[in-house]
Amino acid sequence: MTVTSNAYLDVVRALITRVGEGQVERKRQAVAILAESVRNGGVIQAFGCGHSEAVAMEIAGRAGGLVPTNRIALRDVVLYGGEPLDVLADPMVERRTEIAHRLYDLAPVKPDDVFVIASNSGINGAVVEMARLVKERGHGLIAITSAEHSAGVTSRHPGGHKLGDLADVVLDNGAPTGDAALALPGGGAVGAVSSLTAALLAQQLVTDVVAALVEAGMTPPVYQSDNVAGGRNHNAELEARYAGRIRRIA
Repeated sequence: MTVTSNAYLDVVRALITRVGEGQVERKRQAVAILAESVRNGGVIQAFGCGHSEAVAMEIAGRAGGLVPTNRIALRDVVLYGGEPLDVLADPMVERRTEIAHRLYDLAPVKPDDVFVIASNSGINGAVVEMARLVKERGHGLIAITSAEHSAGVTSRHPGGHKLGDLADVVLDNGAPTGDAALALPGGGAVGAVSSLTAALLAQQLVTDVVAALVEAGMTPPVYQSDNVAGGRNHNAELEARYAGRIRRIA
């Protein structure tokens, strides 16, 4: 395959179509879990490490998205847990299972909350242990991962689990092993795709959850852009309903 931006665009177009139009029943199941939580006053907790944190950012606290959403991130152990900043300098931090316990305990999680956890490989200790904790505590769990990559690698979790093993619903982001889509002549590849397809899945879930809330006769708590007239006041009024349960940081 030619390594050009147009070749990359061709790959992305095909993946967007396949991921966007596929997995219809799994998406329906995921939306049902998420919508039920929001109807019951729950919050959607989103978590991902590395570039998968971008998926959590698509779900939590953005214009056009649901207000009852919260992003959990590795840096929470510093921001809310008092850990020194250099704990985040460890390149292996996302492989540590114990950090998941710290993050869960620090998060403003309530029984009706549900989780969306994203990881392309689905094998590192922090995300897998978070998933295990989430299910142990009785929460619904949606996983966004690469089925191909996850199937081809060994778990780094001491229990041998992968993210997809623990979730109620698994959505495949369609990314190839290693994420990059265009093979290079001398080995390796370029052109990562998981950020694009996972963001698509996240926005499809949000859109269909809002549709389900409208169908149920509920006015959906949806963010407006702070940069439109009245947006900031609109958002502040909605956020007040979830005071102490959602965090909004840069």
